Amino acid sequence: VEFPMDYMELIISKNKATYKQIQNYVFKKYRFKVSNLYIEQVKEKCGIKERENYNKPKKEDLKQPICPIEKEESIKDAFRYFQMI
Repeated sequence: VEFPMDYMELIISKNKATYKQIQNYVFKKYRFKVSNLYIEQVKEKCGIKERENYNKPKKEDLKQPICPIEKEESIKDAFRYFQMI
């Protein structure tokens, strides 16, 4: 069975969106900005794990801001738009 390379690229690129694409989608639709940290937090909640993060914090009790509900919902909408969930 042979598959054309453009078909394979479509399969590989599906379900992948860059952080910049997600940020642009959220900004265009909802008119607010989301950070990479918020996108990563929502990815983790949705079970989208790409790879191990090697830039782990050195402190155990590091305080990070938590993604607000309205931004979390907008990021999930972007995931649905890009067919990531």
